[in-house]
Amino acid sequence: MNQDLLSGGSSSRRSRGPGGPAVRGNASSTARAPQQAAEEGDEDEHMNRVVEEEEQLQQRPEASQVDGEREQPWAPSESGASNGPRGEEDGEEDEEGPPNEVNGGEKGARWMWGPEQRRLRGQLLGEEDDEEEEEEEENNNSSGHQEEEEEEEEAEERTEGGEEQGREEEEREEGEEEEEDEDEEEMDQDSDDFEHSAESGREEDEEEEGEREEGLRSPSLRNNVSAPNNNLDSGCTHQSSSNKKMKRKLDHGPEVRSFPSGKKPCKGPEYPSPTGIVPCPATPTTFGHIRTANCQGQQRRRITSIQPPTGLQEWLRTFQSWTGPEKLLALDELIDSCEPTQVKHMMQVIEPQFQRDFISLLPKELALYVLSFLEPKDLLQAAQTCRYWRILAEDNLLWREKCREEGIDEPLPLKKRKIVKPGFTHSPWKSAYIRQHRIDTNWRRGDLKSPKVLKGHDDHVITCLQFCGNRIVSGSDDNTLKVWSAITGKCLRTLVGHTGGVWSSQMRDNIIISGSTDRTLKVWNAETGECIHTLYGHTSTVRCMHLHEKRVVSGSRDATLRVWDIETGQCLHVLMGHVAAVRCVQYDGRRVVSGAYDFMVKVWDPETETCLHTLQGHTNRVYSLQFDGIHVVSGSLDTSIRVWDVETGNCIHTLTGHQSLTSGMELKDNILVSGNADSTVKIWDIKTGQCLQTLQGPHKHQSAVTCLQFNKNFVITSSDDGTVKLWDLKTGEFIRNLVTLESGGSGGVVWRIRASNTKLVCAVGSRNGTEETKLLVLDFDVDMK
Repeated sequence: MNQDLLSGGSSSRRSRGPGGPAVRGNASSTARAPQQAAEEGDEDEHMNRVVEEEEQLQQRPEASQVDGEREQPWAPSESGASNGPRGEEDGEEDEEGPPNEVNGGEKGARWMWGPEQRRLRGQLLGEEDDEEEEEEEENNNSSGHQEEEEEEEEAEERTEGGEEQGREEEEREEGEEEEEDEDEEEMDQDSDDFEHSAESGREEDEEEEGEREEGLRSPSLRNNVSAPNNNLDSGCTHQSSSNKKMKRKLDHGPEVRSFPSGKKPCKGPEYPSPTGIVPCPATPTTFGHIRTANCQGQQRRRITSIQPPTGLQEWLRTFQSWTGPEKLLALDELIDSCEPTQVKHMMQVIEPQFQRDFISLLPKELALYVLSFLEPKDLLQAAQTCRYWRILAEDNLLWREKCREEGIDEPLPLKKRKIVKPGFTHSPWKSAYIRQHRIDTNWRRGDLKSPKVLKGHDDHVITCLQFCGNRIVSGSDDNTLKVWSAITGKCLRTLVGHTGGVWSSQMRDNIIISGSTDRTLKVWNAETGECIHTLYGHTSTVRCMHLHEKRVVSGSRDATLRVWDIETGQCLHVLMGHVAAVRCVQYDGRRVVSGAYDFMVKVWDPETETCLHTLQGHTNRVYSLQFDGIHVVSGSLDTSIRVWDVETGNCIHTLTGHQSLTSGMELKDNILVSGNADSTVKIWDIKTGQCLQTLQGPHKHQSAVTCLQFNKNFVITSSDDGTVKLWDLKTGEFIRNLVTLESGGSGGVVWRIRASNTKLVCAVGSRNGTEETKLLVLDFDVDMK
């Protein structure tokens, strides 16, 4: 059989002679007579090796799916592939050997290409010799029939032994397909979560989808390389369902390389080869051949509503008879005479043929660098393009950078799961990012489940609130503090010891510090409820404090500040200089900043107990402070907010716009959010002094803002009107109410709020008995299965 095959191939080469069209672009000179002998010897050895490899591969269970197809005659119009064999003259092309959509599929089909190929080339060149064609046709046909007969015999011998193996293979493939479907559903779910993350995003997505669907109605646009993979079916009927090893041809040159591990061509209906997979052995001579080689032969005639005009074939023959420059000139004139719709039609036909999947062509490092510029939402959509893109889009380092950009510090440990494909691993950082996105979505529009209700402190006011990990600590004017579980909602212990109301507190790990009207501070063990230290020294109510590592700074109505060591209980320093009650204090371990009812803000060096700067400018009491180590921000009853330089003591900006007392502020990364008794909240850039947003409008608070907190996406505010509202930090738009007390407006108040990434704790009550004092815990966490 090998000699017959070789004789068919050699006669094919002899029929072309010098000057004839080359069978392959990388073997254009192989038809020269002086080299025939050497080439036939090389090809004899090569073809023996190829046939042996094919016979070995045919014994595998996978070959059972192809055997049924081999008896059918190969037709270019069905497969959409080129008419020629792949690899009879190019030794490196057939080393892989398995029959698939690239190398032709059936062995018999590989040698039935001669008449059709010569007919095409005869129309183009008109230089073939009739006698040589007849001789070659007879040789090729006899070779093809002999090949088919041998294959039929081999198929009969393998039928009995291969049925059981075929069933096992089908079961294995079904299992793989189920795992693949599950994983694809997960990717779809991830992408869907991102697609519906905001109203504006949804509207844009719908518009883009509409344009895409409209474009996909055109057969030419269905071949765009950026189209998502919808089905596994393609225009090539002989495409293998198991996607065996394939080869891709870059552009249309002679160099061919196999796919790296994991790289597979993109899937999709009528999907063009993004990397130029051309199963045609010869370099395409016309654009029509290129389209045929790219499995688009069924789309050659694009206009089917009218019959071809008379004289069309004569016109085409005249065009083919012209030289290259004459053809270009004729095309220029033709384009100039076309209407815009006709030019658009030409673009739709031509453009897809020159598109390439450049990501798969790049080295992995460069491909990942390109993908690093995509937004996470776009990365998830890119992962659905094809398998290789999915592998790239799952890169753990890539997602780690995306997480860092969003402030996510820890990857999400993954539960054990089935391995979808060998070498494919899920990224823990990507899972962490998706989890955070789902949490943010829950905050925005998730169902508001009934909150946990933590009742305590009777009808007293909750004056201070701390929330860390799964532990909540509330202080009240009933002289006690209570420690709660944020998970179960149970009161774990009550800290009893103060003889006056508790008005300030701080917490770190298992340590709680409280300040009271009894003029003392107490250090507690949160696990046991034991009072470790009682700190004496102040002569009036301890109204504020700030904890940094092992030291806490307390401010009192006695106009002094004290620095304490919480491990030993010793008073390390006393800072004196204010002439009225100290209302707020900040401490970063190096500098102490305090605000008081004497209208002053002071910057201290606690080690030397000296006042470095007295920041003068406010014309009324200072109620709130923020300090980031560089800037001091003070809020006053004079309605203004001032930004100071901590090193020079200079006032950088005076922020005006509020109408009353600024009762609460928070500063992060030069973004300041201030809450005011005028019922508004403002967002500022302290670098420029500009007000970025004012949180107001028809959904604004109806009474004084009592507390606030913000992160990179949201602002949470509480008010005397009995509501907790969620706002968008970037746009200032109202999102929704998180808490609405039934007694709101008639006495119900939200005194304090504290929020973590997944939970919100609200201290609510009333001063007239209309609302019971309690804590509400709302959970926005998600379950990552």
